[in-house]
Amino acid sequence: MSDIPIEPLVLKEQRGAVLVLTFNRPDRLNAWTDALEDEYFSALDAAEQDPTVRAVVVTGAGRGFCAGADLRRLQLASESRQTESETPRPRPRHRPLSLQKPLIGAVNGAAAGLGLIQALYCDIRFIVPEAKITTAFAQRGLIAEYGIAWLLPRILGTGRALDLLFSSRMLTGTEAHAIGLAEFLVDDPDELLDRAISYATALASTCSPKSLQVIKSQVYQALQTDLASALLRADEEKAESFRSDDFAEGVSSYLERRPPSFAPLLPPR
Repeated sequence: MSDIPIEPLVLKEQRGAVLVLTFNRPDRLNAWTDALEDEYFSALDAAEQDPTVRAVVVTGAGRGFCAGADLRRLQLASESRQTESETPRPRPRHRPLSLQKPLIGAVNGAAAGLGLIQALYCDIRFIVPEAKITTAFAQRGLIAEYGIAWLLPRILGTGRALDLLFSSRMLTGTEAHAIGLAEFLVDDPDELLDRAISYATALASTCSPKSLQVIKSQVYQALQTDLASALLRADEEKAESFRSDDFAEGVSSYLERRPPSFAPLLPPR
């Protein structure tokens, strides 16, 4: 038996109230596998249960964010004619969307296919100019997978979404930022992760974790409902927030000109 330790597929590092997760298959541009997925989603599950974690940043080791599904796995699937839906999964692949804490993407390089989808599952994206972005599906004989047909039009509009899905053309990080696929463009790749962590740290230190949870839920729910329903929920949540300790602390800290001290988010039941 070898004594060489097996590297984790997802590296974990907590910086204050921010958990940094790094896809760790740099020799394969962090191509997606079931094992990587399991480690990533398990880390998200743990972050959700940990009151010391108030935000999560995800990035990739080496030159890529995530180059999509490992082509060797896709080749085996093609040869066996077995679809992924036939393989049971402990969690849905859109698990990151349901994380109750802010999820920040630091897109440091290639994000293709399923890798792009994982970037889109993040609430906020930071990107470097030299990153390479592509949907890739149509050029592999595949369809718009795992909700990207729902996500992209809501981020970019129907025409741009169809352009990227039809053509599978490659975008640079600069182009991705220009059309709204990423919120922040970081010119120096060496500063990317620090910028994303700094943003997440600001959320963790100045915002109520409960407020962030509810706001995130409101936004994603509102994408699937009408204005009247969104207004009704806002009224209900507003009444609840007025009765909360966080509201009292938010007002007091502002009037007293001091940093707020909000309670951690309770783990979901």
